[in-house]
Amino acid sequence: MKITGPILAIALACLAPVAFAADEVNVSNGLTLTGNPLGLHGIDPVSMFEAEAPAIGDAAFTSEHDGIDYYFATADTKAAFDADPEAMLPQYGGFCAFGVFVGKKFDGDVRYADIVDGKLYLFVNAAIFEKYLEQKDEVLAGADDMWPGIRETPVAEL
Repeated sequence: MKITGPILAIALACLAPVAFAADEVNVSNGLTLTGNPLGLHGIDPVSMFEAEAPAIGDAAFTSEHDGIDYYFATADTKAAFDADPEAMLPQYGGFCAFGVFVGKKFDGDVRYADIVDGKLYLFVNAAIFEKYLEQKDEVLAGADDMWPGIRETPVAEL
């Protein structure tokens, strides 16, 4: 079956929000049952603030924010997120803060995270996290300056 004309235009328009969001937020490959990409690799974002270790989310407790689905370990953590999602989401769309500092969008890994002034920052690996710790203030200030210029740039173009 060949798709052309108006049908193709409608299909592409429906996919556009997903592509746009994927450029600004580090999402997993594929889509959730709702058709949205999955943020934070399925880890409960609230657990990053409230638990000793990141908790794996459950699709039974899903919230959508800006076209991205997030999974939660419990109904309580889902409710906490729903009350103030911006407070629980990682900075720079979940991309590695050091990567943003150098103008790149590297995968953010919850195993290498830091909370500074109530904000969650992720890093790509242990070596980069150690580099960040040597110059925290410089990295975060530089990443804050760099993010607006690369936020909407596709990963492949950086």
